[in-house]
Amino acid sequence: MLPQLANRVDFISVGTNDLTQYILAVDRNNTRVASIYDSLHPGMLRALAMIAQEAEKQGLDLRLCGEMAGDPMCVAILIGLGFRHLSMNGRSVARVKYLLRHIDYEDAQTLAQRSLEAQMATEVRHQVAAFMERRGMGGLIRGGL
Repeated sequence: MLPQLANRVDFISVGTNDLTQYILAVDRNNTRVASIYDSLHPGMLRALAMIAQEAEKQGLDLRLCGEMAGDPMCVAILIGLGFRHLSMNGRSVARVKYLLRHIDYEDAQTLAQRSLEAQMATEVRHQVAAFMERRGMGGLIRGGL
């Protein structure tokens, strides 16, 4: 759909909360199934990768909003996928800013690629945890910083 929109818009903004819900067919507000709502599901990450690739191909400015944008568990992957504009709540800014100052773009790309190859969200979470721990930022995902 982006090729059809590219000459009509200057940017696209991806809302990750609803996109995750629709891709996984899980209502995050339904207590019976909310536990399987996971924005780090590889299917969700693959969809984001496709959107980012197509936006770049079309020369569109790419933006992302939703809980993923302010979640240190997600940010390195998002950067590695090509997202540069993240809209988040004010409480998340300091942690995300700290993370961004301490990661290398090429490392984020490698993490994103590995995450796309995962079969389950738990694999992605383990990869991100190891990535963060190796850089001394485990506290960001454990709530310590």
